[in-house]
Amino acid sequence: MEFFSWCMIAAGIGMGLGSFGTGLGQGIAISRAVEGVARNPGASGKIMTIMLIGLAMIESLAIYVFVVAMIILFANPFTEQVMSLVG
Repeated sequence: MEFFSWCMIAAGIGMGLGSFGTGLGQGIAISRAVEGVARNPGASGKIMTIMLIGLAMIESLAIYVFVVAMIILFANPFTEQVMSLVG
């Protein structure tokens, strides 16, 4: 059962790091976009469009981390090998 405990710990740490990274990236992107609009209000349309595309790409990282964590937890491809070694 130690293998499954490590799988749960790895999934939790992966989700934590992935969420931290995406939150940090989104915060930096939004702050830079606000600075850009404050410096040049005429370019706000282009800045917002590019920012939204960038935020969608950053958010996709969080979704990928979630999918990998779910695979580790529920569809682990090494379950049979580990269980045959254990018992």
